[in-house]
Amino acid sequence: MNTIPIDPVERIRFPQTLLDNFEIKVPASIANLGPGLDTLAVAVQLYLRLRVKKLPGRGELRFHLVDHQLHGENCIERAYRWLAGADFDRLPSLSIEVRSDIPMGAGLGSSAAATVAGFRLYEAVAGPVPVPALLNAGCILESHPDNAAASLLGGLTISCQLADSNVHASSVVWPEALDFIVLTPDLRLTTGESRAVLPPCVSRADAVFNLQRVALLLSSLQSGDYSLLRHALGDRVHQPARQKIVPALAEALEIQHPGLLGVCLSGSGPSIVAIAERNHREIGRLLGSVCERSGHSHTVRTLQAHHVIAEPVPIFRSGLLCC
Repeated sequence: MNTIPIDPVERIRFPQTLLDNFEIKVPASIANLGPGLDTLAVAVQLYLRLRVKKLPGRGELRFHLVDHQLHGENCIERAYRWLAGADFDRLPSLSIEVRSDIPMGAGLGSSAAATVAGFRLYEAVAGPVPVPALLNAGCILESHPDNAAASLLGGLTISCQLADSNVHASSVVWPEALDFIVLTPDLRLTTGESRAVLPPCVSRADAVFNLQRVALLLSSLQSGDYSLLRHALGDRVHQPARQKIVPALAEALEIQHPGLLGVCLSGSGPSIVAIAERNHREIGRLLGSVCERSGHSHTVRTLQAHHVIAEPVPIFRSGLLCC
């Protein structure tokens, strides 16, 4: 696990309207975008939602998962407790109803969304936390910064661990014209399993290949010239190795269609993403047929980028920590 330093959280009162119950909505994310391993991610309109109510007493979290089962650790609670630290028992008791459209173990940032939801939950009862501190905490808990940065900031995010190990991330607008056609095979794949197949080192030629394509991808998105996106999504660092464990990836990367701008693996997989301006249904059918030939059932979604809209974060009426 990373050992990124995080400053003590400054606990202050928010000036916004205070509520006794509220909702939190956190987006999924598509990471890497081909060459940008652990660097690039874009938030998408697929959401984890919390409905939160205050309970009598302090220091208790009661979770109710409405439409899915928990596999492994509760990342919402883990993130909340991480920020709360020794103050956990002083914070209001909460009832938390959890609904999620984000499939788990699908390479769409489900654990990062849950982690960010835990951060937002903490902020709602204890006060705001500086974004750099949240980015650092997200990197520690997720072991890489990209998905958490996208769920925190929205849009297309570029993440970097600086020389002092702190995380810097910036967000830019994803072009409105570009949609994501996402193929999700009926297969769970943990990040750990997917990382285990990666080579311990890469050649200079492969490193240069990816650096060139990250630059080309960002330039293409900024200029609006999408003619080279197929080339810009190329990768020699992680996708070749992951073809062994992701059904249909090798064949999907070779799909040709007039409306298709490019294909890449979503995060650590097994979801596969096609980027297009039009012909979404045809492209979705092409992706689906590839998956069917591999012997797996699947789901195809068409998603748009999620951009953060500035709005006040609700805060409870009582039981707040103050400085």
